[in-house]
Amino acid sequence: MVIVDVALAQRLQQGNPVRVGMVGAGYMARGIALQILTAMPGLRLVAISNRTVAHAERAYRDAGVVELAHIDSAAELEAAIAASQYAVTDDPFAICRAGPVEAVIETTGDVEFGARVALEAIRNGKHVILMNAEVDASIGPILKRYADRAGVVYTYSDGDEPGVAMNLFRFVDSMGYKPVLMGQIKGFLDRYRNPETQKAFAETHQQKPAMVASFADGSKLALESAIMGNATGFVPAVRGMYGYACAHVKDLLTKFSVDDFKNGGLVDFVLGAEPHTGAFVMAYNDHPMKRQYMRYFKFGDGPLYLFYTPYHLPHMQLPHSVARAVLFHDATLAPRGAPVCDTIAVAKRDLKAGERLDGMGGFTCYGLVDTYENCRRGDFLPMALSVDCRLRRDIAKDQPIRYADVELPVGRLCDQLRAEQTAVFSAQAGAV
Repeated sequence: MVIVDVALAQRLQQGNPVRVGMVGAGYMARGIALQILTAMPGLRLVAISNRTVAHAERAYRDAGVVELAHIDSAAELEAAIAASQYAVTDDPFAICRAGPVEAVIETTGDVEFGARVALEAIRNGKHVILMNAEVDASIGPILKRYADRAGVVYTYSDGDEPGVAMNLFRFVDSMGYKPVLMGQIKGFLDRYRNPETQKAFAETHQQKPAMVASFADGSKLALESAIMGNATGFVPAVRGMYGYACAHVKDLLTKFSVDDFKNGGLVDFVLGAEPHTGAFVMAYNDHPMKRQYMRYFKFGDGPLYLFYTPYHLPHMQLPHSVARAVLFHDATLAPRGAPVCDTIAVAKRDLKAGERLDGMGGFTCYGLVDTYENCRRGDFLPMALSVDCRLRRDIAKDQPIRYADVELPVGRLCDQLRAEQTAVFSAQAGAV
């Protein structure tokens, strides 16, 4: 976002860089720390929290910071900030509660932990930037409602495909071309991949096998598509989306017609297509002179046009979401109201009563995106909330898992927020 660099430079010149804390210190979080600490002086990463503090220390060390304060409370963090010290801690709530912190980045990918951090940050007047699709896809609408009431920004992040797609959506819409389809370019999909099949790849790229498996089996794709849909009102045409295989993303123009969008916009993805990464938006404009100009610029005859961004750089682009939230009160993308999309957990193999579901990228289930109404009517268990649920009965391979099929873990905040979300938006729908 072009104006962000100037605004950050002004904050730096004023001796008042944007103060942000980060929760999580995994592979992508370390990249975020590296980007902020080496390339964005208008942002100051004042603290990193991680369950294993040594990993937080590594994130700073990889970026050249070696002198660190170890803190155990918000007061200690405030003192470290006043002394211009970077801090590490195993207590994320110290970051959420520290007065000088303006924004909190949550990167863990853990739905229960992420929910607690996001809600605590909001309650303490901090903007929340998520790189946690599990949280946003399952309870984002209710967290957005809490953020609105607190006067802070709740947003998913630039750099991940939903943020890249939403930037493109806004750009295309601002030119007078009506977005009708949005999604991401996916290179590979096999619903039955698991941590064992992805172990070697994960080790090569210093990532967790379950995380890599959640990419390969489409579960992360499902969550990200739900996030896009909830931000725009777009829905999948069919459960799991079409996912057409194409040589190039522009070939999607041969797969859809104007009639496909008569009931509204759609989320989908394209498989194995050049440029092999990034996000796309298909848009409509039937003005005869505009069609002439688009032919001149080699966009085709219309009235459907395909725009795409041929990259996504999560750790490099996420800091822009921080700046947009703090400096402009602008969310990269956030739920626009009641959810319109959801994800469901589907058995990855034949499952037996008494088994514990192992969540995203595990051995037991994969995720598919569907309309929220279909999921509600079917009482389907959201993929992001499936972790640690115990089966009450056998479930056959490729069958959706319902709430009635499982026992939920006791006392989870994410389940409480989910129930509140259902009640709030069901009541709103009833009042219309």
